[in-house]
Amino acid sequence: MDDAFLEKVFNGDIRSVARAITAVENGGDGASALMKAVFPRTGRATVIGITGAPGAGKSSLVDKLAWYYKDAGEKVGIVCIDPSSPFSGGAILGDRIRMATLGLDKNVFIRSMATRGNLGGLSRATVDAVAILDAAGYSKIIVETVGVGQDEVEIVKTADVSVVVLVPGMGDDIQAIKAGIMEIGDVFVINKADREGVLRTQKELEALLSLAHRPDMWHPPIVPTVATESKGVEDLATAIDKFVGYSSRAYAEGISERKEAIARWRLLELLRERLLSDLLTKNGSEDALNKFSVKIAQKQLDPYSAVEEMLSAPPAVAGG
Repeated sequence: MDDAFLEKVFNGDIRSVARAITAVENGGDGASALMKAVFPRTGRATVIGITGAPGAGKSSLVDKLAWYYKDAGEKVGIVCIDPSSPFSGGAILGDRIRMATLGLDKNVFIRSMATRGNLGGLSRATVDAVAILDAAGYSKIIVETVGVGQDEVEIVKTADVSVVVLVPGMGDDIQAIKAGIMEIGDVFVINKADREGVLRTQKELEALLSLAHRPDMWHPPIVPTVATESKGVEDLATAIDKFVGYSSRAYAEGISERKEAIARWRLLELLRERLLSDLLTKNGSEDALNKFSVKIAQKQLDPYSAVEEMLSAPPAVAGG
């Protein structure tokens, strides 16, 4: 990545930003050097994670929230995390059709990314994509996850504020997800609030939240919305701003556990990726991988023994 290309990225040139995200997503040559140049220019954007159960209306909410920010004069980046195809590794859903009009605006950048097999709904490249958008001058970056349950706690590792979206009538679901998502929600949204059961859902949420202990002493607000009619979107934006202001003050006072946890997670992810890449690029590792895959498929060997053999035996000999 040359200096001229980097300058285009930092100036917000859409094609250059898209190319940069593709580079980190594919992990191609120069991705590491690109991120080294990007990192010092990050930290200015507000990163908003939108998570919740499938069918809660997350995409509609993201769409309306992005319109709200755009109309307020902000540059908005949207990263939609889609489930990966286990065969191609690409995003199945592709760019959201309902956001097509929004995506035509020069101050809005929309990108769909595959989870690449990560059940948390986030690929490691998502963190890098957010950093690139941050460096490119996007002041609000919205990350929407795929909605697969408790493992979505991963969203907190890229977001300054985590928004959990629920819908009325989800009593059993709230009980099921409380162990994971309830702890990481900074703002809770009850979408489709024109349905029956809003009050009951709100009371259940309030009861669960009263039991939760947060080290930062923040009390997550509950915001009712009807995204399809843009109702409650301004209230949601206000709630997001309040938490960002609160957490900024807490960080200034030295409560930095969240930032440190995010940094640690990023470091571990990069280490895992680098170590795996190094292992698989050793002479003979690819052949060993193929041989072990055949043996496992034919029930001649279990995956755990295969891993032990690959790590202990010289790559050229393993699986022979």
